[in-house]
Amino acid sequence: MEKSANNALDGTTEERIKEVARKMFTQKGYAATRVKDIAEEAGMNIALLNYYFRSKEKLFDIIMAENIQQIAGSIKQIMMDPKTSLSEKVQKIVTFYIDLFTNEPELPLFVFREVTANPDKLVDIVGRKQIIQSYFFKQLQAELDAHEISMHPMQIMMSIMSLVVMPFIARPLVQVIANQEPAEFYALMQERKRLIPLWISAILKAS
Repeated sequence: MEKSANNALDGTTEERIKEVARKMFTQKGYAATRVKDIAEEAGMNIALLNYYFRSKEKLFDIIMAENIQQIAGSIKQIMMDPKTSLSEKVQKIVTFYIDLFTNEPELPLFVFREVTANPDKLVDIVGRKQIIQSYFFKQLQAELDAHEISMHPMQIMMSIMSLVVMPFIARPLVQVIANQEPAEFYALMQERKRLIPLWISAILKAS
């Protein structure tokens, strides 16, 4: 009984550390986040934190993997679904990312900043062939072939991600330029759920 209680406590402590570290890494980035700050915010000493995760790098790797795997898992389900059309997949992908980044506004910059420093780490987590072997990728290629468009399908993938992600990364600048409150910016992003699929459709039909 005592062992079970200790295991439950260990699990609670680990999750508390990860919760605090995830928040700090997201807001400040890996380099600017100190183990001391994580430990203090989690209400423990550095020795106890190192007992659970050994190092800041190990803790960061775990959190990064969990974040990316959660996102990649949801996107993989959309991309590999043989029952939905190409246009439905585009709509689902756009909606998923806009909702995700609206709920976690610091996440796009966090992923962008850390992946720029070590892109292989992200690719290894996601899977190197997940996108190009997906049903979605095959549908993209078929649509391009049908309209006799000489274009690599990755052009469409990059366009979707740019149209979704870049506004979130540039949010502070956008709000200053447009003199917007945060609520106004996020209203614009909700509108992009409708607009981005229309833009992608136009690209795919161009000759």
